Amino acid sequence: MKLHLPNIPLVGVTILSAGSILVLDIFQPVGVAIGILYTSLVLITLWSANRPFTLIVATASSILVVLGFWLKAPHPVPAILIENRVLTLIMIWLTTIFLLLHKRALEERQRLFQELQDALDKIKTLRGLVPICSSCKKIRDDQGYWNQIELYIQEHSDAQFSHGICPECFKSLYPDFVKGDI
Repeated sequence: MKLHLPNIPLVGVTILSAGSILVLDIFQPVGVAIGILYTSLVLITLWSANRPFTLIVATASSILVVLGFWLKAPHPVPAILIENRVLTLIMIWLTTIFLLLHKRALEERQRLFQELQDALDKIKTLRGLVPICSSCKKIRDDQGYWNQIELYIQEHSDAQFSHGICPECFKSLYPDFVKGDI
């Protein structure tokens, strides 16, 4: 797997956003689910081709959710606060899983597209008008030289030839061997 380093502005925006969300999380009243905004940090990693960066952001977001809980939690801890944190962690990791699957599918699509492009580049086909002699059936190439049709087709396609003689040519070339119709 080719490792792509995330670009510096993306890392900066992610860190700045994470800090802002943590501050909001700490100073919001109990029961307000600000922690769900950490899911947006995972979504920001869509702009990075680096899958480990997505995992790092998801892990850091999870740590910040727990840290926000410990910095904010009054004593005794209301059940809604724990529920919000658990749901936030579930959403972060579901988003991460779907995002990683999406990135894998994009990589696979790119790989298949490249294979298809390589295969198309290898295909040889004959196209256009082919100048051919009416008498001897030689073909004129791009340099103006006349070549046997077999040679021309072999050079411009993947066709191979095996030679034989048709019945009409056999009669005209070897009349002594013909006793009747072949």
